[in-house]
Amino acid sequence: MSSSDGVPRSDTSTAPAGGEAKPASRERPLTVADVVRWANHAVERYGFLWVEAEAAEVKRPVSGHVYFVLRDKGAVIPAVMWRTTAARLKFALEPGLRVRVRGKLGVFDRDGRLQLYVDYAEPAGAGAAAAALEELKRKLAAEGLFSEDCKRPLPALPRRIGVVTSRTGAAVKDIVRTVQRRFPPATILVADCTVQGASAPAQIVNALRMVQHARVDVVILGRGGGAATDLAAFNDERVVRAVRACRVPLVSAVGHEVDITLCDLAADARASTPTAAGELVVPVRDQLVRLIDVEARRLRREIGLRLRDARQEVDTLAEGARQTLRARLTTRATELRRLEVRLGARHPRAQLAARRAELAKLETRLRRSDPAPKLAARRAELRRLEGAMASAARRALDRRRAAFAQGMARLDALSPLRVLERGYALATHDGRVVTEAASVKPGDRLELRFARGRARATVDEVDE
Repeated sequence: MSSSDGVPRSDTSTAPAGGEAKPASRERPLTVADVVRWANHAVERYGFLWVEAEAAEVKRPVSGHVYFVLRDKGAVIPAVMWRTTAARLKFALEPGLRVRVRGKLGVFDRDGRLQLYVDYAEPAGAGAAAAALEELKRKLAAEGLFSEDCKRPLPALPRRIGVVTSRTGAAVKDIVRTVQRRFPPATILVADCTVQGASAPAQIVNALRMVQHARVDVVILGRGGGAATDLAAFNDERVVRAVRACRVPLVSAVGHEVDITLCDLAADARASTPTAAGELVVPVRDQLVRLIDVEARRLRREIGLRLRDARQEVDTLAEGARQTLRARLTTRATELRRLEVRLGARHPRAQLAARRAELAKLETRLRRSDPAPKLAARRAELRRLEGAMASAARRALDRRRAAFAQGMARLDALSPLRVLERGYALATHDGRVVTEAASVKPGDRLELRFARGRARATVDEVDE
């Protein structure tokens, strides 16, 4: 309390809550610190305040804090934004920009000056813009433009890469440098366009249309970081629909990792930065070469194992064929010997010897009985029988010889040597039969077996 002349009364004054009450009088006045704390306590009661005004006198010392003033036609109030809050700003706080801020009032001890401690700031009108953006986002999501089912996989090895961005910006340099470093064979086509401002959406849509006509395999749409207003073109409905309508897979690389635009949601893939987009669309060539070498070694090893198994199988089949052939030859030889025995029994000499023995017996009987007429008749009959027997024996012998020759011809046709007599040769390498050119290499020594004799040769060239 004070008197009408402004001098504190001699009664006790109340200090800020939680502090010690001190008497205020001419003899025992308050200190300046007491007054500042008292004032600070008084304004802190208001809690958080929203203020909309024009920013001015913006200062950014090396500490990272931001000092500025808020002003309108009626007054000016100093404001401060601590470093951690300033680092989260999504727009550039510049003098003359109209902003909406949230903060608490306080009195700075050193200057005894009232100021606003800001913990959040946005461009004036950002609230309405954010609401409109959310409405557009809900609308496009309901149409399925952000559906994961619509997203296409990126090509594994793109030959032509389209880049839609400003030719003079840092984004295109980051993309080109990254792609050329990782996969030099890729070709990069840049469709130049403005990436911020009122004309940016139309230019971006036109650039997307042009780059697709160049028959690219994948498209990167991007720009560097910036304030929310700088990225507004990538939240434009025309651009978002053009991204979804792109005929080839599209990667969105707009702003920094914390910046998410509607184009990011509509694209087939999103990269946190333009550099990350370049890493996303192309592999590292050296890694591919190493992978191919590993796969080639694995394939050669697999082929070698398959060839070894095939050779073993061929050897097994060949041995089985040889055993089968030997068994057939043995069977035919046994049958031939049986036929020889049967032929021998039916040979005219054997039959003649039997007839002669029978004749001798008859002659003996005739001599005993001496029937001359009968003996003459029997002799005549014997001569006739001998002639018939000789003819029959010759015919039987001819048939047996023909059958025997036919059997021998069939046996001969089954012999491997018969194949060699037709002009073929059997090639072996290291004791194994060579059945394909891939099993030998230039310089290998081969042994050639012919129908008559053997020869050795050296491989000069292999044609698989």
